[in-house]
Amino acid sequence: MRRTIISIMLLVAMGVVGLGTTSQAESTSRVQNHEQIVKFWTKARVAKAVSRDFVRNPTTGKYLEKNRRFDSGYVTGASWESGGEVQGTTGKVLFSMGSRYYVCTANVVGDGVAGRSIISTAAHCVFDEVKGVFADNWMFVPDYDNQPVALTGDGSFCDSTLYGCWTAQATIVSNNYATAGSFNNQAVLSDYAFVAVEQGGKSLTHLDVEVGSQPIAFAEEDFEINIWSFGYPAARKYKGADLTYCNGLLYFDVRMDYQTYQLGCNMTGGASGGPWFKDFSNEGITAGEGTQFSVNSYGYSNSKNMYGPIFGTETESMFNTAQTMTVNTIFGS
Repeated sequence: MRRTIISIMLLVAMGVVGLGTTSQAESTSRVQNHEQIVKFWTKARVAKAVSRDFVRNPTTGKYLEKNRRFDSGYVTGASWESGGEVQGTTGKVLFSMGSRYYVCTANVVGDGVAGRSIISTAAHCVFDEVKGVFADNWMFVPDYDNQPVALTGDGSFCDSTLYGCWTAQATIVSNNYATAGSFNNQAVLSDYAFVAVEQGGKSLTHLDVEVGSQPIAFAEEDFEINIWSFGYPAARKYKGADLTYCNGLLYFDVRMDYQTYQLGCNMTGGASGGPWFKDFSNEGITAGEGTQFSVNSYGYSNSKNMYGPIFGTETESMFNTAQTMTVNTIFGS
């Protein structure tokens, strides 16, 4: 929900000068880092970014990084046209790993903490599970739906977007994911992450003040409840600038021993990290509001479904840690 966040500064009588100097230096450093990342993402680099999505070969059990497609469900990949909170909170993600540029999707979740905003996404959209390092140049673009950003010529990419861009201050992933060694059955169980961002965008304000946020839940959901999934798919028929959704009943992945969720959906690469909602409204004044409980994670080759991790006690602990963390964190290490 939209809300106004009030920042309160507590002044300590002793040591005020020292604390102020340190705080000012840290603040300057974070601003410089934000500006550096914004400048890094030129239109040319954004144009080269590809999806980082994984499909599992049901015969070998191995996951391969590639664009994916699914072909069933009730609504399996339609353009979202009802606006509302979800259009603002669901955004496009850009990041680099080594010399490669990638795109994913993420969502702003409500944290109730002044001075920062928390974004949820997939772990493979923030962490290289093979090299064991966090992604570089991580940036979030809210409400990217149908924005006419020409990815050629001069000019700032972020200045061409509706609200501008927010960059990561700190990111948290599970140790279970970080130590998987590859995208495999261990990794998919913890394929979720949270990113803390400070002021950004064109107005240098807080993200959840600018576009709102969605509540988040941390418990296994019931079989066959009605759910919604969102993302910015960027492969095949999709171009990466249209907020797309799937809607259907929630199932579980039998091949993963019912340890991950399943939904019929045909969104392609680029949708990874996009939010799954329950109790979601698609009409009226509450259109676009729901409670997030998972993210787009992986698929199977020639499959008709999309899969997502179950948010549980570890996810909740990571979310709570994200509200105060100041550096990239591997939770549980």
